[in-house]
Amino acid sequence: MIIKDGFKKAKSYIESHSKLADSFDRHKKSIVGPCITISREVGSGSGIIGEKIVEYLQKFNKDESINWTIFDKNLIEKVVDDHNLPKKLIEYFSEEKLSKTSSMMEELFRIHPPSWTLIQKTSETILHLGQMGYVIIIGRGANIITSKLNNSFSVRLISPFEDRVEHVQDIFKFGKKEAIDYIKKEDQVRITYIKKNFHKDINDPLLYHMILNTHLISYEETAKIIGDAVMCKFPKMFSSSK
Repeated sequence: MIIKDGFKKAKSYIESHSKLADSFDRHKKSIVGPCITISREVGSGSGIIGEKIVEYLQKFNKDESINWTIFDKNLIEKVVDDHNLPKKLIEYFSEEKLSKTSSMMEELFRIHPPSWTLIQKTSETILHLGQMGYVIIIGRGANIITSKLNNSFSVRLISPFEDRVEHVQDIFKFGKKEAIDYIKKEDQVRITYIKKNFHKDINDPLLYHMILNTHLISYEETAKIIGDAVMCKFPKMFSSSK
């Protein structure tokens, strides 16, 4: 089942994962799916590719009641700001897992923050989502935040500048100059965000399992390559009979 609306996607995802929590209580073992993170150059097609990955991998779920869901930067911020969703998210983790989360966050930020900032809240939300799995998280340094999770798989999407200008013009109905200015500004914003908050270079290839050029591969092919790589890395998380 593919759900388009942002908050409906989030709520459906959380509801489906409450079944995982119940299953954990009954069987005393963790059931978790992959967490795919996508870092991208502006205009390289991450939104479309993310949706295609969901459609592809949903067919191979062992449990068909679990919904793959995409969380992009805007939806993550909405989840953080909403007073109900974070509470429900946290309920699905034991004290032991929450303690482990705190330790990982301290290591990431190198301090124990006296109060939450938006970046810290967002990062903790990303880590919680990654721990639950069956999720694609776009942007916000998700590959760095989830890098120590055993179920994480990180991808970076790149594309030539002219391709990206055309894509942005098509998506936002910008003129060419407006699209160029937008891409340059947003690319720099993302570089600065990763450098300032995580002390990393967003273009460092060692931060990713896979880097794909969407100029040389169609969006459909890109999604399938990513999906197949994830299933190859985590074969026990998928059904091989479909």
